[in-house]
Amino acid sequence: MKQTKIPYLYQDKKQLFTENPKETKGVKVYGEKIIKNKNKELRSWNPYRSKLAAAILSGLEIEIKSDYKVLYLGAATGTTVSHISDIIQNGTVYAVENSSVSMKKLISVCEKRQNIIPILNDAFHPDRYTSIVPNVVDLIYQDISQRNQADIFLENIKKYLKEKGLAIIMVKARSIDVAMKPKTVYENVCKYLKENNLMIKQVLELEPYEKDHAAILVGVK
Repeated sequence: MKQTKIPYLYQDKKQLFTENPKETKGVKVYGEKIIKNKNKELRSWNPYRSKLAAAILSGLEIEIKSDYKVLYLGAATGTTVSHISDIIQNGTVYAVENSSVSMKKLISVCEKRQNIIPILNDAFHPDRYTSIVPNVVDLIYQDISQRNQADIFLENIKKYLKEKGLAIIMVKARSIDVAMKPKTVYENVCKYLKENNLMIKQVLELEPYEKDHAAILVGVK
């Protein structure tokens, strides 16, 4: 078991673990395994249930600091959100989710974690949560299954991402175009983001963890 460059994130071969904060000691979010390592309590992070974990195991090169402000678009029920919460124990996750059903489960996660702010809203309209999200965030993470997912990503970057900040979009090829080859979809998304003054830092296909998905890491020029 070794600590990675990302705070509170540990790796043992192909397994990832995040450190459970003291206030959530013994608390599971989605039935994950909890192990003890010296004086730390670690939660297993399943790459088949979290695309961010899949991306990290696939070679994602990203700096995250424990005091980061993260805007999470498409928070769902909080699986990946909870692990980001572990990593940025001195920061804040602003978790945007459009489904009221998913939001109920997400709120139950937030009740035990003081650094997650749940936001029930449509990520395509970033102006609607300006009163909650700060003017600039360090990182934007998006996992949304919509045809216009690249547009949503770009609008939130323009509105919230700090200068020299980073953003990750999990591209779901079949949600954009069922008939097009996934690699062509990824290339088209990259082209679109470049045309809007973003730098493509990494493109990682997520198989075997997720079929027809890619993580694209971008920076602001």
